[in-house]
Amino acid sequence: MHHLKVENIYRILKDSDLQVEHNYQLDVNPGFLKGKGEILLNEAFSGLGGNGNVPLLEKLRFDFKINRHVFLYDDEVHFNRYRLATLKTSLYEVFSFPWAEAYLRLCRTYEKECLKTGLQERVWNGPPIAGKLFGKSEPPGDLSANGSSGWKLNAYNDTQYDLVSRLHGYKLIRIPLYENLMIGGSLKKIDDLLLHPKEENQQGILNWFSRKLV
Repeated sequence: MHHLKVENIYRILKDSDLQVEHNYQLDVNPGFLKGKGEILLNEAFSGLGGNGNVPLLEKLRFDFKINRHVFLYDDEVHFNRYRLATLKTSLYEVFSFPWAEAYLRLCRTYEKECLKTGLQERVWNGPPIAGKLFGKSEPPGDLSANGSSGWKLNAYNDTQYDLVSRLHGYKLIRIPLYENLMIGGSLKKIDDLLLHPKEENQQGILNWFSRKLV
């Protein structure tokens, strides 16, 4: 579903005047994180109960790039207590992200939706490295004790994206599936609009997206 919605955004954007690059990949320069960056990442990692050396992704993959803006469309699994914990770290005081306050609220509000979609083994337990870094998960749905190592890895990786993209000179715009926009005189959820985008809504979606570049 995530792929479908991102593809539908791209179809709208590529017919506009925006110079959009789809599925942009950024090679990470670890040297950009030396010093303060490492401290900021370690705060998030240790706050999630991480063990061992602080890991760093070698590449970041974004849904879109327009000039120095990079975009990610976030579905339900990005909104839970672990992501909330990372959003409260010093990183978000040192750097300003226009979506950060909304994400704090969404993480507090929509964890139940995350539970509906995030119980699959590949999400709840994550890849093998999730268990190595954050310990063994509790049974699916049990957020007591050690909770979900897969969710913790997702939250930590989201934090990496936020910091690393900024240190490489990009402005990261996160788009939550819960965001509403005014279309035809009424508020509609972007996630619903992108599942089955109607032709009469495409200009409104383009205008909404373009405002994020200001």
